[in-house]
Amino acid sequence: MINSNNLTPRRVCESKTEQIQILMPEHINGAGRLFGGRLVEWIDVVAAVTARRHSRCNVTTVTIDHLEFKQPAFVNDTLVLIGQITFTGRTSMEVRVDTFIERLDGTKLHINRAYLVMVALGSDDKPTPVPPLVCETEEERAEFEAGKYRRALRKGEPCKCED
Repeated sequence: MINSNNLTPRRVCESKTEQIQILMPEHINGAGRLFGGRLVEWIDVVAAVTARRHSRCNVTTVTIDHLEFKQPAFVNDTLVLIGQITFTGRTSMEVRVDTFIERLDGTKLHINRAYLVMVALGSDDKPTPVPPLVCETEEERAEFEAGKYRRALRKGEPCKCED
């Protein structure tokens, strides 16, 4: 059963999502840093909202393909999580979520990047087609091509890299 969502191609900016957190003591692990599991929870929520905005469907997380902790975060840091669609398949969407510490002067320090694959679910709770992605910038086109490559790797397919 196909869902009734509109499959008109959508731009990256139409589903971009931003979440802000101020780190509190309950977010911190025994080493005094942001608990990684809490960050993964927030990343998953941002990815889900981004994918729901793009597909206009309920979604489920299939995989966290890549998660890289570059810097720690501490109590009272302001965290900014930004999600955007990087690639779409027939029923799946790859979402990149970048996490930053925002300093009081407005500068941002990139501390984490994650790629997640989300699948759109129809009213029957089965995978359903998603709108194609419109890439408007060179960065968006490069991410889309990289997303194709990551998808092939996840599926164990030979990767056809363009020169």
